[in-house]
Amino acid sequence: MQKKTLLDGQKIQITIKRLCHQLIENHDDFANTVLIGIQPRGIFLADRIQQELQIILKKKKILKGNLDITFFRDDFRRKDGLVTASSNSIDFIIEGKKVILIDDVLWTGRTIRAALDALLAYGRPEKVELLVLIDRRFSRHLPIEPDYIGHQVDSLNSQQVKVTWASEGAEDKVILLSEKQ
Repeated sequence: MQKKTLLDGQKIQITIKRLCHQLIENHDDFANTVLIGIQPRGIFLADRIQQELQIILKKKKILKGNLDITFFRDDFRRKDGLVTASSNSIDFIIEGKKVILIDDVLWTGRTIRAALDALLAYGRPEKVELLVLIDRRFSRHLPIEPDYIGHQVDSLNSQQVKVTWASEGAEDKVILLSEKQ
């Protein structure tokens, strides 16, 4: 496998700050806006976005939840073995709120479609926006585009984008993996 680092430590922090400032431009003080991290990988980015927004806005609490989409995916029955779901952690109603869905990598769009379906169990939002750290822009299966993008990458379907986080015991890093040719 060949590895190419797309983002690491300081660049990821700068990217997160930039995304937060873009969110503030559109959502002001977050009085009517909530963050929803898509499980399993989007929750780490959502945590970082929430922490950074609270620092910038000097606000005690910005509402953030974690959304499991396991049983809303169109491919969950196609997997071999038992499918295990994570638990949802949304202790607020999203009815009439602006929701920012957060995920680490946007590839085919199927995860986001599943998240939109799962989100309706918590109410009907006024608006839903999408924030992603990495946009693999030429690989969509569905017409879904992010509102906030950390970094765009043109990649082949055979390549893989891997995001690791310091909060998981690794380092903040985004790598593009390719098979050796």
